Amino acid sequence: MATSVPFSHSADADKRIGMIVMCLAMALLPVGDAISKSLTAVISPFEVTVLRAVVQALFFLPVAYALRRHMSGPVFTVHSLISAVLIVTLTFSLITAFSVMPIATAIAIFFLEPLVLTVLAGVLLGEVPGPRRFAAVGVGLIGALIVIRPNFSEFGPVVLLPLLGAFAYALNMIVLRKATRRQSALSFQFGASLCAAGLLIVLEAGRVASGAGLAGIAAMPGWAVWLLLGAGALATVTFLLITFAFSKVEASVLAPFQYLEIVGATAVGFLVFGEFPDAITLLGTSIILASGAYVFHRERKRDLELAAARPAKR
Repeated sequence: MATSVPFSHSADADKRIGMIVMCLAMALLPVGDAISKSLTAVISPFEVTVLRAVVQALFFLPVAYALRRHMSGPVFTVHSLISAVLIVTLTFSLITAFSVMPIATAIAIFFLEPLVLTVLAGVLLGEVPGPRRFAAVGVGLIGALIVIRPNFSEFGPVVLLPLLGAFAYALNMIVLRKATRRQSALSFQFGASLCAAGLLIVLEAGRVASGAGLAGIAAMPGWAVWLLLGAGALATVTFLLITFAFSKVEASVLAPFQYLEIVGATAVGFLVFGEFPDAITLLGTSIILASGAYVFHRERKRDLELAAARPAKR
């Protein structure tokens, strides 16, 4: 005779599965970064950005069809187009940074994003942070300066590109919050991916017309094509894993798991490219991580307080 599983046990199991899946996704993200860095050895960062976006959109098509029942609202909206511009900015900024500097260093600077989002949400969404969060942002910026300053002297202004990527990602999160009031997250992501691929194709067509494009792509070795296909498949799988994780666990619980990406980036950078951050970079990274973790902690505490303040449903 079958017995029903108590809801609390089922919920706890779902939460554990969601956390495990999120950890797996964070482990896969640096692999995609390593593929992008490898490709910049044979084609330009912009061409890598174009091809990655197109391949990812092609892989997304069957996924969107299979999950069409979970899609609601329009696919193509103004929000999708804005998100596409931000995705292109983010991807190109990081791939260009990866081409000249260690992956772990670029990702460390990029992880100012939670702090940037804290400030932008106050300006654009009216979610004004308290003095403790502002203090955490200030401490995080100090950590970023510790990472950026010595690397700026070695790599030049390119070290600022991950910071640009952080702003683009944070803005995209704000666009996502607004867009999902009218459409599902899957519809939004699908539309944004297709718009990003279309925008990059148009830009590449402009480069071809000016005589600057296709030369590198046409001369790509066979292994680069396989890497591109792998990157597209990996990006799709990672997206699905993250989507699944967030369907099982609250965002404020999963947010700190994103920092595992830095651990993975350090490991992949060392194993594949022989890169390892120096002591100063590690110090600055630790400060950035601690600041971001504190912001996540305050967000989680606020959510719990709001939940406790709501009247119980009868």
